Amino acid sequence: LHISGMGFFRLPLTVWALFITAFLLLLAVPVLSAAGAMLILDLNFGTSFFNPAQGGQPLLWQHLFWFFGHPEVYIMILPAMGMASDVLSIFSRKPVFGYKAMVFAMIAIGLLGFIVWGHHMFVSGMNLVLSAAFGVSTMVIAVPSAIKTFNWLGTLWGGSIHFTTAMLNALAFVAMFVIGGFSGIFMASTPVNIFVHHTYFIVAHFHYVLFGGSIFAVFASIYTWYPKMFGRMLDETLGKIHFALTFIFFNLCFFPMHNVGLGGMMRRIADPTAYEHLRSLQPINQFITFAAIGLGFTQLIFFWNFFRSLKNGRPAGKNPWHATTLEWTVASPPGHGNFAVTPTVYRGAYDYSVPGHPRDYIMQNEPDAPDAPAAKPQVAALVG
Repeated sequence: LHISGMGFFRLPLTVWALFITAFLLLLAVPVLSAAGAMLILDLNFGTSFFNPAQGGQPLLWQHLFWFFGHPEVYIMILPAMGMASDVLSIFSRKPVFGYKAMVFAMIAIGLLGFIVWGHHMFVSGMNLVLSAAFGVSTMVIAVPSAIKTFNWLGTLWGGSIHFTTAMLNALAFVAMFVIGGFSGIFMASTPVNIFVHHTYFIVAHFHYVLFGGSIFAVFASIYTWYPKMFGRMLDETLGKIHFALTFIFFNLCFFPMHNVGLGGMMRRIADPTAYEHLRSLQPINQFITFAAIGLGFTQLIFFWNFFRSLKNGRPAGKNPWHATTLEWTVASPPGHGNFAVTPTVYRGAYDYSVPGHPRDYIMQNEPDAPDAPAAKPQVAALVG
């Protein structure tokens, strides 16, 4: 679908994130496929790519696997970053702060994601000079991540914030991503990484970034775009209960893992009590287990709300959130082919609270209008 007036810098950040993610998949997955093919050949056809007894290099497998494995992290979180950016803008009734900086930060994250894989291998016997280089590149990738975090906060600053379930999940995404990012700085330091490698500290870091980050953003996007997909609104009360319990149980489950990790608790062991130095950590492990069970059962609220609302949810209408992008110009759910008439784009994706406009949003397919009274926040439609 060619849309007149659409340009790269009029795209929503969700689309940008998916576009960049597609390139990451295109470049990363073939490396894993090649590594898998080499491993199959080693195991079944007598080759020796990775078999040291026949001159192979086990370290080569790690390099190939992690060359895919670290971009995969950004394959999972970049779409979440894009969706969270859109949700924060919609429910703060403000344009995304630093839109172009957000785009270039995502591109930088995607590019840098291909030169940091070695921080997974600091204890593998890799050359120390190479370890230092990977440590520096890992610290550098914090810069575009910090730009994005700053701009998310800038988007919120001075906005008319509506604390819908979607917005609460997007705010949780930002908070959990920041916590995960702080622990990620430790991972970039070779001396610290060697100490906590293969411990629950890594598990905590990973889950704050990819569960606390991605999953909260996914929930935010579902609560935002569910009305467009199914033509019905999710129940806000159930949604907020689901959010609150998920947020509480998530932090009760994963934050203590920092402590047990620093206490020497290794990953992937069947019985921690078999190790004398880990027995004192068992009460924390039990606490984490109960919190994880609570986190799992909490998701039943979400599934109940999701499936119940398919039939009993309040009708959504075209644009229940008074959003600006093109998907909100068509019926909910969209008909065959999405657009009955090819739309024309006149503006960027985030024209919220424009001075002089009668509404606090202007859709992308609306041409410039003559001067009108100042916009007023339209709270009822967003939280009703």
